[in-house]
Amino acid sequence: MNENYEFDDLDLDSLENQLNTVDGVTLADMDLPPIKYAIKDLLPQGLAMLSGSMKIGKSWMTLDWCVRIAKGENIWNFPTTKGTTLYLSLEDSNTRLQDRLLSVTDDVPPNVHFAISCKTIGNGLEEQIRSFVEEHPDTVMVAIDIFQKIRTTTEINYGGDYFETEILRMLANELGITILLVHHVRKKEDEDPFNMMSGSNGLAGCADTIFVLKKSKRCSSDATLFCTGRDTEYREIDVHFVKETCTWDFISDSAETLGMLLPKELKKLVEMMKEISAFSGSNADFMEQFKSYSGFEIHTNVFKKMMHRWESELAENGVTFEDSKRNNERCIDISYDSH
Repeated sequence: MNENYEFDDLDLDSLENQLNTVDGVTLADMDLPPIKYAIKDLLPQGLAMLSGSMKIGKSWMTLDWCVRIAKGENIWNFPTTKGTTLYLSLEDSNTRLQDRLLSVTDDVPPNVHFAISCKTIGNGLEEQIRSFVEEHPDTVMVAIDIFQKIRTTTEINYGGDYFETEILRMLANELGITILLVHHVRKKEDEDPFNMMSGSNGLAGCADTIFVLKKSKRCSSDATLFCTGRDTEYREIDVHFVKETCTWDFISDSAETLGMLLPKELKKLVEMMKEISAFSGSNADFMEQFKSYSGFEIHTNVFKKMMHRWESELAENGVTFEDSKRNNERCIDISYDSH
């Protein structure tokens, strides 16, 4: 082995051991894609868990979500991203699954798919999901009902729980989809519904989004869906189970009133766009004009993130926009239409 080869080999080892870092200025200026949602403001890309007690109706909710996302229909007051869905209904037979599907809808879309068996985590499941997404590149969500059926261990500990769910979380982000795990809760009550999820805190610690469906009384048709996540705000959605359609109807949303109100900065933006009608140019010029008009001091990236967060509400107020990059400069085209 010559000296040059030894040097090159040592250099490669050194590079492999280096952290892949990015400085704050570069990160702040990155043109990153916005968060994708299966259900806007409720179910983002990544790993989600829907937990509830046995026979409470979480499978009915999951099936309905799969069908509605495939159709591109709203789920309660939330818009969906239309695309292919896959429902792994691992506790059902095809006969029972067919009965359930026809109870939920008499207009079955062709892009909702089903399976009643699959492999387990680390033993082929990831490859099965990858193959499905390759065959259906518009896949939005894969729902797995029930989580226990794909697990390889029965031991309850933080490390094992986190390890298994982390595999699925990384897979969801790799494929750009939502993976929704249906799971049980413990019988023991807790003031915090999220503490009732069966298993260790490793499950909640790894999942990007968590839902817990809970009734105040077992015999009641009403329930509350407790929702929290890294990319969603905490909310409690009251729902009612309709036996005739086997679906959950919307009653109220703790975040609804807040969600209908634009932040003061965006209200000023709407006012400005009503006056100037349109703007096309760099982000820097746009922000300079906005700050001059509004008197608000706000960082460009913070304001643009706010605009994307409230994009549909801005559109309802007549303001639409599109980001682009021209001549190595980040730009915006924004306009007002009174409809």
